[in-house]
Amino acid sequence: MAYLFCVPYANYAMLVVTFLITTTSFMVALAGNLDQDVGITWGDGRGKILNNGQLLTLSLDRVSGSGFQSNNQYLYAKIDMQIKLVPGNSAGTVTAYYLRSEGSSWDEIDFEFLGNLSGDPYIVHTNVYTQGKGDREQQFYLWFDPTTDFHTYSFLWNPAHVVFYIDGRPIREFKNLESEGVPYPKNQPMKLYSSLWNADDWATRGGLVKTDWTQAPFTASFRNFKAHGCVWSNGVSSCNSNSSSNNAWLSQQLDSTNQKRLKWVQKNYMIYNYCNDLKRFPQGLPLECTVRTK
Repeated sequence: MAYLFCVPYANYAMLVVTFLITTTSFMVALAGNLDQDVGITWGDGRGKILNNGQLLTLSLDRVSGSGFQSNNQYLYAKIDMQIKLVPGNSAGTVTAYYLRSEGSSWDEIDFEFLGNLSGDPYIVHTNVYTQGKGDREQQFYLWFDPTTDFHTYSFLWNPAHVVFYIDGRPIREFKNLESEGVPYPKNQPMKLYSSLWNADDWATRGGLVKTDWTQAPFTASFRNFKAHGCVWSNGVSSCNSNSSSNNAWLSQQLDSTNQKRLKWVQKNYMIYNYCNDLKRFPQGLPLECTVRTK
């Protein structure tokens, strides 16, 4: 989850758009019990599972943040989680929500939510690591206030692509371009992780705005963890035995409607795309950036 790059903050007038999202069938799943699905991993009591396993909260104060991880490892998965982000003056805080494998050459799929001053929009930072290498950042503003209610943040990771979704709407796609020489996360099982931590050295306006500890404790809330996944255990995938009807997500692609939704988000709310940053890559853009434009 190491952060490698952040664009400077720019003035932004939020575009108010109202739309109806049709939830697709693959998102329908029974919500599990968080007590059974995840475990608090650090924070000395700042992470809590409440309401008989229906709600999880992470808190951050001057002493420490907190975090949790899934009990299962997955080698491909479709995962949803509803999150309500830190309200008010959240500048300097980061709520991270990501998949990651172990080892020094790890794979990772990141959502990171960069807090901001009251009234200014959160920045949604995304990244994809393969074999320990990231540098694939895309950043977005949101078309809603993510602190007033829960919204669903999802990963689709299958052999064809990685897709990031918000409330069922795709915001980013990372395609499997191994045939073109681009590494793709396919061999290392990953767990789901989340953490709330202080990053005021870079998170808000490149570190210019520091955390206001008089606002602490900062709290983010989580519920409705849902996972369709190939659970990896002792070197064996559960998808080898599951029925094909339960694994439709393994071959799921973006249809024409979702392609349009993806383009809408990227046109209206994307504020940084590494594939457009020629100054950052003077020796040439990453291979996947040039392949996708052919």
